[in-house]
Amino acid sequence: MANITRARTGEFLRKLFEVLMAEPEGMHASAAIDLVRSATKLSDYEAGSYPSGGQRFEKILRFATVDCVKAGWLRKDDGVWTVTDAGAKAYNDFANPEAFYKEACRLYAIWKAERDATSAVPVSPAVEPDAIEDAAEKLSVTVESAQDHAWAEISAFLHASDPFEFQEMVADLLRGMGYHVPWVSPPGKDGGVDVIAFTDPLGATGPRIKVQVKRWQSKVDSDGLKSFLASLSNGDVGLYVCLAGFTKDAQDYARNQENRRVTLIDARRFVTLWVETYDKLADEARRRLPLVPVYFLAPQD
Repeated sequence: MANITRARTGEFLRKLFEVLMAEPEGMHASAAIDLVRSATKLSDYEAGSYPSGGQRFEKILRFATVDCVKAGWLRKDDGVWTVTDAGAKAYNDFANPEAFYKEACRLYAIWKAERDATSAVPVSPAVEPDAIEDAAEKLSVTVESAQDHAWAEISAFLHASDPFEFQEMVADLLRGMGYHVPWVSPPGKDGGVDVIAFTDPLGATGPRIKVQVKRWQSKVDSDGLKSFLASLSNGDVGLYVCLAGFTKDAQDYARNQENRRVTLIDARRFVTLWVETYDKLADEARRRLPLVPVYFLAPQD
């Protein structure tokens, strides 16, 4: 990164924060990076790739976010990046890009010194601590980047799937989780319910589970959720699956329900459940969404 100054890195970071602060609920890392890339005129060097692979710009930006996370300015949660209140304040307090990045580095150094002071793990004198730290950070960025790219492919695959094929995937998931699915809506009007499931083969015990499945590109709002809840009878449990997710008001509305039980499942939650249940899925289900684990050396905090 010798040809990238702190001032230039600060420009990347401030543009990233600008993008993220426009999305209070956070944004997927790859989407945020793409927006920063499109809004920034990159030099040939920045737009180029490292011999080992990967665009310099993306790796530089990802590497710099490590400082911001340790500074308490940026939160990373399962691939979604969110600017914290402290990060928004820093963005306003340090308008100069170089000063902005330097402050993040300073706070990172404080975090590292405090961590090292309380660490009981000895460091081999044959290896410089800074070299270990640098290698660990690069590993963290590599793993994070790989996870983001993997998620982008899975997400694109799901969004491109046939709506009724995705509906079948949801039914497959429920079967893998041990539920009994006697009915999946055929093509056509479904009355707001796409899948019905029970906890036993006869539906004699436990609640009836009604599922609404949407492969939408936009989030479900509270009005859409209310429409689904209207289809639930006393004793029913609702599952609303939407790849795009749910607006904050819809999430709040679901959380505040006292008489009707409903669980909201977005794309990430769906894939997490799919992975957790993968060894229990039928072969046909695995063919609908085939996944394979890839193992990396785990970064240590």
